[in-house]
Amino acid sequence: TIDGLNTLVRGQKLPIFSCSGLPHAPLAAQIARQAKVLGGSENFAVVFAAIGITFEESEYFIQDFRRTGAIDRTVVFSNLANDPAVERIATPRMALTAAEYLAFEKDMHVLVILTDITNYAEALREVSAAKKEVPGRRGYPGYLYTDLATMYERAGRRLGKKGSITMIPILTMPEDDKTHPIPDLTGYITEGQIILSRELHRKGIEPPVDVLPSLSRLKDKGIGEGKTRGDHAGTMNQLFAAYARGKDAKELMTILGEAALSDDDKLFAKFSEEFESRYVSQGFEANRTIEETLTLGWDLLSILPKRELKRIKQEFIEKYLPEEG
Repeated sequence: TIDGLNTLVRGQKLPIFSCSGLPHAPLAAQIARQAKVLGGSENFAVVFAAIGITFEESEYFIQDFRRTGAIDRTVVFSNLANDPAVERIATPRMALTAAEYLAFEKDMHVLVILTDITNYAEALREVSAAKKEVPGRRGYPGYLYTDLATMYERAGRRLGKKGSITMIPILTMPEDDKTHPIPDLTGYITEGQIILSRELHRKGIEPPVDVLPSLSRLKDKGIGEGKTRGDHAGTMNQLFAAYARGKDAKELMTILGEAALSDDDKLFAKFSEEFESRYVSQGFEANRTIEETLTLGWDLLSILPKRELKRIKQEFIEKYLPEEG
């Protein structure tokens, strides 16, 4: 769902909005160990900063990186929950300084993963209160937006330098509230968001990425001929549209019954079920290539009548759509 529908571009900052109890830690570990530069010929590294996490979570990340060999190309900064709050504020900045060195001194493409930004903001509020500063929204300092921006805006590329810094900050939304100051301000600064869904998690779909409200604003810059594949944009748009219509059909079926649906709506409802179970749900160990992801998308689109594939060029339909039967 990230590679295929919300493609991450070099130099982009794309946060993951999670909720308490959702598996954002396994997702962060999966991204860290599976991330790579398409083509694989350029130097690549991961800088992983864990902010305010428990000892058990810290051990989980370290052991996972060692088990999979990802530790060989990963710089890890770990701040535990019982460490001083002021260290929590320094941790992501230390990680970003290391990333800048690798990117702009060593010409590497660096992926920075910061988890959990909510713990960082809580530490900022704690230090601000100790300094007797005037509080802003929900007790956070009035400069929370500026402070977050000084971190997030360190992602990107520099003129005359080969390297880049791509950032994935992960945060848990207090009380699952998207309008809470932390996700709200983060959304203003970053270029999209990946949202995890409690409903999908209850269905056993892992990772539980909520496709429709998720967005990568720069995805069009990183897909297409010469980057991924020529049919990527069309299939992505068609999958979004078909999934949205399928969810609407399922809601209608819940209210009025299956008999109220047209034959096409029944196919879209079936598509949405298959899309969640086969495309969104891949577990935390599967490592699909972009080619495999696009092929799976075409397999799912073959459920629908060909006349409904209105967002894809005919040449790509003829080339990639599996034959019936």
